[in-house]
Amino acid sequence: MTDDAEVEIPIRVLLVDDAVDVRRLVRTALRFRGGFELSGEASTAAQAVELVTALQPDVVVLDLGLPDLAGRDVLTQVREAAPATKVVVFSGADPDDRSWYEERAAGYVLKNDDLDYLVDLLVSVVRPQRAVAVLDLTQDLGSVREARSLVRRTLAQWDLAHLDDEASLVVSELATNALNHARSSYQVRIYHNPSTIRIEVRDGGAGTPEPQSASPTREGGRGLLLVSALSVSWGLEQTREGKVVWAELAHGVAASA
Repeated sequence: MTDDAEVEIPIRVLLVDDAVDVRRLVRTALRFRGGFELSGEASTAAQAVELVTALQPDVVVLDLGLPDLAGRDVLTQVREAAPATKVVVFSGADPDDRSWYEERAAGYVLKNDDLDYLVDLLVSVVRPQRAVAVLDLTQDLGSVREARSLVRRTLAQWDLAHLDDEASLVVSELATNALNHARSSYQVRIYHNPSTIRIEVRDGGAGTPEPQSASPTREGGRGLLLVSALSVSWGLEQTREGKVVWAELAHGVAASA
């Protein structure tokens, strides 16, 4: 378990390279540095497009010399599949038209460069995009309204007001869950990630919340089943002080209920 102050959303990476040894080296470097989550690996352009579309990672590490597609075509297809995802080219070639790639990718790293440079670049292209709103709330039913108000204000500032309804429902359920089960003060955090909004509720309670049937008698009564339906992912992290229950909503259309 980790202390609350140490909980940080990992940078989600899709690694695309047909060389097994290269993928292993990059994977090891990411694990050694920490703060990364390897969302998936691909050895062909077709696999890369399929995975980036499904996973919507924060960043793709992309080799340009794949067996089924190469050069400008592979970069273009990957970017079109996930426009919000950053792409860092990791190539063994230094082409004459490198400037074309640098204009369209978040970075261009040669494979003979230090791997630390690649890892530093991955951090630099993702972390500055992330913003966070935080609100500490008391053990009071009225605090659920305050949590919803925070969501609406924050999404308006981030030009994501189209997510108001879904995000308000999600934060209502997570906050109500904290009030009913943790019976403690709690904290709401909203993270602006490259392709998702992450809503966290941190409380001092233990245990694992489970989806339950809807109840018309309590606020947020549609339960964690609703959170699961509206979110692209959700889960729980245990901390030294209690737990964090989180959910992520896509910037575009929320998951269908």
